[in-house]
Amino acid sequence: MVSERCLSSLAGESKDLSDRVSPMPAAYPKNSGWGAKSVNFGAYSMGQLTFNLMPDRKTYTVSELTARIRDLLAKNFTGILVEGEISNFREAQSGHLYFTLKDDRSQIRCVWFKQQRLRVKFRPEDGLKVTVRGSISVYEARGEYQIYVESMEPLGLGALQLAFEQLKRRLEAEGLFDPGHKKPLPLLPSRIGLITSPKGAAVRDVVRILRRRFPNVHLTLYPVRVQGEEAPKEIVKALKFFNEQKLVDVLIVARGGGSIEDLWAFNEEIVARAIFDSQIPVISGVGHETDFTIADFAADVRASTPSAAAELVVQTRREFDKHIADLHGALAEQMRYRILVLSRRVHELAGRRGFRRPLDLLRQQRQRADELTSRLALGLRARLEQSRKRFTAAHLRIVSFDFRMKIATLRLRLEKRGADFSVRAERFLRTKRERLARLSLQLEERSPLKILERGYAIATDAAGNVLRDAAQVAVGDSVAIQLLRGRLGTEVKKKEE
Repeated sequence: MVSERCLSSLAGESKDLSDRVSPMPAAYPKNSGWGAKSVNFGAYSMGQLTFNLMPDRKTYTVSELTARIRDLLAKNFTGILVEGEISNFREAQSGHLYFTLKDDRSQIRCVWFKQQRLRVKFRPEDGLKVTVRGSISVYEARGEYQIYVESMEPLGLGALQLAFEQLKRRLEAEGLFDPGHKKPLPLLPSRIGLITSPKGAAVRDVVRILRRRFPNVHLTLYPVRVQGEEAPKEIVKALKFFNEQKLVDVLIVARGGGSIEDLWAFNEEIVARAIFDSQIPVISGVGHETDFTIADFAADVRASTPSAAAELVVQTRREFDKHIADLHGALAEQMRYRILVLSRRVHELAGRRGFRRPLDLLRQQRQRADELTSRLALGLRARLEQSRKRFTAAHLRIVSFDFRMKIATLRLRLEKRGADFSVRAERFLRTKRERLARLSLQLEERSPLKILERGYAIATDAAGNVLRDAAQVAVGDSVAIQLLRGRLGTEVKKKEE
């Protein structure tokens, strides 16, 4: 509101102006508001000069206001970098990520669409401190401002190193690095599979060492790319090929040294799982001695370099010959010891009484064998005679048995029992018929039709219930009366209780 003092001051100034300002042209209407664009505190008129002192107030809808705020934020906050800690992390079924970025005093919602993070190797998680790059806009459905993330970098560790640690922890928890799953290497493989680039130094080092250590070994090279987007798929395809074809005894997955970006194909999850699923032992020889990849942990044996992998897979001819000589010496020593033990055993047995008189022992055993043979023959004769007697007795009983007399006796018994059964059946049927006649007579005497023959009737209401009391119906109700022959439909005109 404008005070009276202010209005009086404005009136005085207007009076002075009226002496110096020419009259308003006729082209301007009297109440056009001329001269009132910035000052609008109320309409104050003096002569032909008019001041409009009320402010212009535009009314916004919620959608319009939100759109204005969105345009302001989108115009002034694009490509900004924001640092904070991730919380309330959630991944939607569509693959979009939703989380809150916070510090010790404030927080802001963030959205990271799936298309924006296709090349990001690590996975955001609660508690991770990051720097995000993106733009601020308003989600109009809830009127909330949020950051639309375009890229993200973790604080401290690099993005690839963080992705390496996250994948390592997850696969280790699943048991892919379990030592109990590691397969032993064959002692002297005759066929070796090599998965590497045909143009790199790794293949030359492996071939040189294998040729020097064991020239007659058969080496099969499966050429793959060891760097780039398609490298993991080619490595997985090579592992599956060797496992399906069963062409080799052991596999070497090799690559020369490089940065973590160069070695990243061997840090992919699909490569680790393919190595874990391989039925053929796998040696990982990737990078230098200080380089570690996920493939190293999943492989059955980890070699520091491709050359070390080749040295592990085969022994030198000299080492092999020395091993054979050692086995030969150990076998000869065991044979000498065994012969000595057996010779002592022979001397001990030769000193016993039985070995001093072998002919006497043999004669005694022959005599004992004769006695047992005689006893066996006597026993067999006795058993045979006993069986013959039982057979003769059975034969006599069969001969003396008269089948015709037995059949006649059974026939007479059957006829007698048949006659008895006929008499009993006739008596039983007669008893049942008499009882049926008595029950039929009782049923007929107790039948409602007998009552109806004497002139009585059965009254039922509309629901079919038998009426025994006048209180069961009201005046005007329909009543059905069952006579001996036919039914009557009546209506209650009067009732007496």
